[in-house]
Amino acid sequence: MQLPVPLVTVGLLTLSNIFMTFAWYGHLRYKSLALPLVILSSWGIAFFEYMLQVPANRIGYGHFSAAELKTIQEVISLTVFMLFSTLWLHESLRWNHILGFALIVLASWIIFKEW
Repeated sequence: MQLPVPLVTVGLLTLSNIFMTFAWYGHLRYKSLALPLVILSSWGIAFFEYMLQVPANRIGYGHFSAAELKTIQEVISLTVFMLFSTLWLHESLRWNHILGFALIVLASWIIFKEW
């Protein structure tokens, strides 16, 4: 049984974005760590992001255009980031953040709409 291309693509992109969000922002909870250690740790985490992101794009390309793949990635990235910032960094989402993210989702609809 082969999984549908959209499911595999979105699943891999979601996992890759979780890794990348931690690589880019996870260290913000640990301000006392030395910057070189943070950079090396982030590179190590980012390796796993690339192990998922590259196959996701290879699998998804053809079913999705490059612009659609990037759009999917951005929407997933913002969704993961909203959860990450509230659960990991304990930051509040403000109304303007949510509205801004909603406008990006609206822009995504425009990209995927058949005109």
